Amino acid sequence: MTSQQSRIPGTGALRETGKLFALVASVLWLTFKRPFQVRELIEQFWFIASVTILPSMLVSIPFGAVITLQVASLAKQLGAESFTGAASTLAVVQQASPIIVALMIAGAGGSAICADIGARTIREEIDAMEVMGVSPIQRLIVPRVLAAAIVAVFLNGLVSVVGVLGGYFFFVELQHGTPGSFLASFSSLAQLPDLYISEIKALIFGFIAGVVAAHRGLNPRPGPKGVGDAVNQSVVIAFLLLFFVNLVMTVFYLKIVPPKGS
Repeated sequence: MTSQQSRIPGTGALRETGKLFALVASVLWLTFKRPFQVRELIEQFWFIASVTILPSMLVSIPFGAVITLQVASLAKQLGAESFTGAASTLAVVQQASPIIVALMIAGAGGSAICADIGARTIREEIDAMEVMGVSPIQRLIVPRVLAAAIVAVFLNGLVSVVGVLGGYFFFVELQHGTPGSFLASFSSLAQLPDLYISEIKALIFGFIAGVVAAHRGLNPRPGPKGVGDAVNQSVVIAFLLLFFVNLVMTVFYLKIVPPKGS
């Protein structure tokens, strides 16, 4: 019966999905269980931040510039140049910034987490911890997942600021726009929930990236090649989940929160 089930298409994907959700539940449960690994959390926070801050800033500048220039070009054709600041800034804050953070956390931090956990798994360190009565999820996974989520929140604020400043600079310098119209339109259309949803997205994206990386690290194929394959799989799976979750959250936000002035 087991061999017949293993040949059914999609069985393996469903099994892995179930393991992933089980890991999510375990991480959420063990987060509030003592003892909490504060030192491990701080070390992982610093590591993830150190490998993501500079790349995120470098990516956010051209990202914000491209969005601003494209929006300014379209607004000019429609005769609505005064709304360039609001449209480009909202696009950067609501969409571009959380996506950039998600890509950096999953690509840089998540791959490192997966490689570390995967190496421990094939060396049977995870099994040894379980034999000694130490929960590897509480000891290793929870601090890494929480660190990824917390770094994502702070990184999202930094990326938003740098992206908006990059868009502002290119709008004023290349499009010869006026600084006053850029800032005035932003203040007239933007609202605090736009920033809230951006930070909530970053928090959830960081959590997802950390959990996916940990899940693949705990379940690699034997050997170093298995760890390398697990790292690649974790990045791809995280990207797919992050884009899907972003779509769902954006739809619900636009349905629930009314635009300013409506």
